[in-house]
Amino acid sequence: MGGPASVSTINARFRGGSAKPSSGPQKSPTGSTASQPPPPELPTQGSQSSSASLAPKVPPLPNSPSLAQTIGMDDSSGVMSGDELISSYHLPRPLPLWLNAQYAKHIVKGNFMTLSARPKTVEQGEWIAHQVVEHYRNLWNFVRVLHEKEDDGTSICNSTSCPRMSAGANHSFTWLNRNREPVELPAYEYMTLMQRWISGKIDDTNIFPTDPSGVSYAHNPSITTTPLSQLSNPGEPEYIGKRSGFPDKFVDICQMIFRQMFRVYAHLYWAHFTEPFYHLNLEKQLNSCFSHFVLTATALDMLKPAELEPMQPLIDLWAANGTFPPESKAYEYANIRAGERLLQLSNVPQ
Repeated sequence: MGGPASVSTINARFRGGSAKPSSGPQKSPTGSTASQPPPPELPTQGSQSSSASLAPKVPPLPNSPSLAQTIGMDDSSGVMSGDELISSYHLPRPLPLWLNAQYAKHIVKGNFMTLSARPKTVEQGEWIAHQVVEHYRNLWNFVRVLHEKEDDGTSICNSTSCPRMSAGANHSFTWLNRNREPVELPAYEYMTLMQRWISGKIDDTNIFPTDPSGVSYAHNPSITTTPLSQLSNPGEPEYIGKRSGFPDKFVDICQMIFRQMFRVYAHLYWAHFTEPFYHLNLEKQLNSCFSHFVLTATALDMLKPAELEPMQPLIDLWAANGTFPPESKAYEYANIRAGERLLQLSNVPQ
């Protein structure tokens, strides 16, 4: 089952009118393949953001006077106020365009949880593997837009515009070189290496087996609570995906893949939401794929709350406006007060 906004073919059209200037010829996304590089490194914080301009070319959100003042705790409950939560994120001013609720909309409406929930008859490992492949396909259609060459031979995301793989001024991500040392790379190079790394994992049949005879179904706990793998191989440790032939490190590998995909999404929003996605009328497609990604990753425990930090304000906003239902883990990880305040700043009725 695909995502809510499958973008295997992106039909980009330019925005017209003086308020939304076009950005040049329409692009046709292309991909790239190469050998598998070393794995990526954990993120480092506190680095400078990329040199790409983050200021939108449309009227920005109004600055809240309260954000420039000394903000205290909520007197009635002792809980941090929405303004204080937003201030703690150290967001740039004006706020990024994607934090305006008017531009955080989707191409479809409804509960995305139905797309993230595992069918009862599907084994957990099979479901995780399916989600890895589907979300990877969706994400890389957007990356191809960034990597498409312009007439002058450069791409939108290049070593000059994005000298490091960053998500705003507070988060940057490093890569492990062949000596297992963390190094900073331009975002374009980082994403290219990561694409090869993820593709190498997905194409490895020792990690993602493709033999149909190895596929199993979820057992019925009302009949027996003992896993089938324990019935056939008593004494062996149980793990997710074992019954379908996945290795014991399968979940760890999938968590790393989801972590890397999240970093790419974070860079797309912080450095490229306006150019090219808003100008190509693709922001709703991007929002739809990313919100589905977050719902799935959190529901499957592929991402932890601390790993969501670069995009926490948008998660707050989507929890407050109903994109993330209250029963979802994404909603649980959100700061609702901050999201409600962002809705107020966007002049959106609650």
